[in-house]
Amino acid sequence: MSRSRGMRRTATITLLAAVGLALPGIGAAVPPPPNPSDAELNAGRATTQSMAGAVGELANRLAETESRLVGLQAQVEIKMEDANKARVDLGRAERAYDDARQAADAAGAEADGAAQQIEQQRKRLDEFAASSYRQGSQVGSITAFVGAKDPQDVLDRAVFLDAISESQLDVLDDLERARVDKANKDSLARAALHDADAKRAAADQARSAAETAEQTAITAQSSQVEQARRLEADKAGVEVQLAEARSHVAGLEAQRDRYASWQAAKQQEEAAAQAVHTGAPAVGPQPTGRSVEVVIGRALSQLGVQYAWGGGTSRGPSRGIRDGGVADTFGDYAKVGFDCSGLMLYAFAGAGIELDHYSGYQYQSGRRVPVSQMRRGDMLFWQDGGRIHHVALYLGDGRMVEAPYSGSRVRITPVRYGGLAPYAVRML
Repeated sequence: MSRSRGMRRTATITLLAAVGLALPGIGAAVPPPPNPSDAELNAGRATTQSMAGAVGELANRLAETESRLVGLQAQVEIKMEDANKARVDLGRAERAYDDARQAADAAGAEADGAAQQIEQQRKRLDEFAASSYRQGSQVGSITAFVGAKDPQDVLDRAVFLDAISESQLDVLDDLERARVDKANKDSLARAALHDADAKRAAADQARSAAETAEQTAITAQSSQVEQARRLEADKAGVEVQLAEARSHVAGLEAQRDRYASWQAAKQQEEAAAQAVHTGAPAVGPQPTGRSVEVVIGRALSQLGVQYAWGGGTSRGPSRGIRDGGVADTFGDYAKVGFDCSGLMLYAFAGAGIELDHYSGYQYQSGRRVPVSQMRRGDMLFWQDGGRIHHVALYLGDGRMVEAPYSGSRVRITPVRYGGLAPYAVRML
């Protein structure tokens, strides 16, 4: 063996020993890790697919329920406003009734007063007429002319008596007209009172009907809320089972990955040993091709974790930050969770891929493929006015996992095509 070949052999042995690879006669061989069978992997995947289907079905039912709930909420608000209007109308009708009653009472009192004055004046006129009759005069007492100094004085006294009689009659006519006027006003006031009473009764009936409709709408909404709550609970339970099933599959696949890595290392060891004897260069490690499922497994392991704007690191959920707007109103800064890009950051960290915590940069981070060619493990993006504002991880079969918005949780949902960017980003 030449000196240079001996030196290469010594260097190769040193390198292999440093990375923990065993050569024949150099340390103990690394035992193979567990290698799950294809049947175990297929069974786990079938269970996962079944669970995913159940989650998808529940998600669709929940979406329908929530859609109905939104409609019912609108109906409740409409019915509440109808009831508020009916209460206001009733209050107005009651005030109008009170005003009409007071006006009718006042008109009645005025009519009664006018009637009394007419009666008093009529008595005075009757007394005047009776006195005149007893004295033999149709215009007044005959004694009124006794002592007249001359014919002119008699005439003046006669004119005076006629004036008194006409004045009495004029007063009586005026009072009679006043009584008729007051009676008419009283009649109108009482008619207005009757109309106001009818309107008040109708308004009260409308209020009762509106409040009944309001209560019916609230009851329907409460029933829908309860149904949504039950569906949410059922979905959460199945999602837990799905996460466990995916975790189990991910564990089996990780075992398979480790076995493949061990096998590749063993092959490299043998190639290195052969290289020692032949002087050929050693072959570097090869990728296993299982990283997509690791990424998806990490994302699905966070199902149900609450949304927190600015939350999420390569190690898991983290406390959100203030945005000075919507997220603050939901208290995201006090929650521990993920936002959309934070979930992607955590998922891809499992495959050793470092992403920026910003969906716009994530859109520029890998190979772009048309969404018509998207496949499991690709990132999907949504844009508005050309600006990226949301990202999710595609699971296949038209479904994705995402951290959607403040007030929500990490979830599986059908892909939304409205606003979807034309390209998916493939990292693996």
